Amino acid sequence: MRKSIVAIVGRPNVGKSTIFNRLVGERISIVEDTPGVTRDRIYAQAEWLTTTFNLIDTGGIELGDEPLLVQMREQAAVAIQEADVIIFMVNGREGITAADEEVAKILFKSNKPVVLGVNKVDNPEMREEIYEFYTLGFGEPYPISGTHGLGLGDLLDKVVSHFPLEEEQEHDEDTIYFSLIGRPNVGKSSLVNALLQQERVIVSNIAGTTRDAIDTPFTKDDQDFVIIDTAGMRKRGKIYESTEKYSILRALKAIERSDVVLTLIDAETGIIEQDKKIAGYAHQAGKAVVIVVNKWDTVDSDEKAMKEFEEKIRAHFQFLDYAPIVFLSATTKKRTHTLIPQVLKASENHSKRVETNVLNDVIMDAIATNPTTTLKGKKLKILYATQVSVKPPSFAVFVNDPELLHFSYQRFLENRIREAFGFEGTPIKIFARRRN
Repeated sequence: MRKSIVAIVGRPNVGKSTIFNRLVGERISIVEDTPGVTRDRIYAQAEWLTTTFNLIDTGGIELGDEPLLVQMREQAAVAIQEADVIIFMVNGREGITAADEEVAKILFKSNKPVVLGVNKVDNPEMREEIYEFYTLGFGEPYPISGTHGLGLGDLLDKVVSHFPLEEEQEHDEDTIYFSLIGRPNVGKSSLVNALLQQERVIVSNIAGTTRDAIDTPFTKDDQDFVIIDTAGMRKRGKIYESTEKYSILRALKAIERSDVVLTLIDAETGIIEQDKKIAGYAHQAGKAVVIVVNKWDTVDSDEKAMKEFEEKIRAHFQFLDYAPIVFLSATTKKRTHTLIPQVLKASENHSKRVETNVLNDVIMDAIATNPTTTLKGKKLKILYATQVSVKPPSFAVFVNDPELLHFSYQRFLENRIREAFGFEGTPIKIFARRRN
């Protein structure tokens, strides 16, 4: 099930970013700081009690020199579009302003759950002055202090209570879900259309659990697939065109629901930093990955050029060294037939299990070839290993002291496991565990 999305919405200078940073920056609430996202990020994963969710800070958007009210409306509109729950932030020191009322009108039309947070209530005496905020029409106002971290527990309890319950599986468990991610204009929509039109095996269009996404089921060689069409979620208008950060958010929502992620690169424009950032989300999520170089018909597409482009990809995407690379053209449909077999292989490896005795034979052979290291006079002893989960394949290695398993030796073990069992297209994880 995908994580719920919470957006912090409000006029400027009410403390949205302060609350955002506190929720994702303290040990009590942070799960992970998504790699590749710069300090002006508007997205992070946060946790309250046992619930993990995605948090949006609309204050992180820069829209140029447009009038303040227009900026406010656009920020609220995008956040509302993406979120399951809205935190409506107001300033307790200033009371209700005309701008607050403007935001309230927008939120009323959304029909989304709204939790009203009254920020900058830094002392108990101020709590008696927040009752005027009832007139905004969103029920109980929650007094909080972003500076001191006061009142956030009650606010988050209310937010989490609005999260949707887990939905039933819509498709058979053998169905392979895959999504297409990439920066704008890399050809996501064209590739979806090429895959579906070429096979002419569309069953139906089913509204997905992700808002504004369309899950498109189809069958190829008796295997059921579902394309999660992130490209179909893009809206017209300047706000969507000027804010690529939100395209990342929509990609993250699709990644969570996927077994395999196709990360698209534009052969015409080449590799840019944004490509690596977006691909990093799929890797971090532990999904199977296939790198797709689209628009290959627009460049010098002989074997030598393909080899050179592949070398560039391997140099830039070292963290995806396990991912196969497919060159194709969605427009001409050239080489599109090579894609689905790679999706199948990546999905199979993503779910692959290895027998414990065979795994330990490989581990012991690896140790014999490259003996374990010594750190501060203490030698690492690997006692045995076992696979603990799939999607992605994850292995627990039981040792005398987990701190002795250096990253470089862990990488060596990963390479040996890959040599023995394949796992092309999927990340694998290795955890050091102390044997009791």
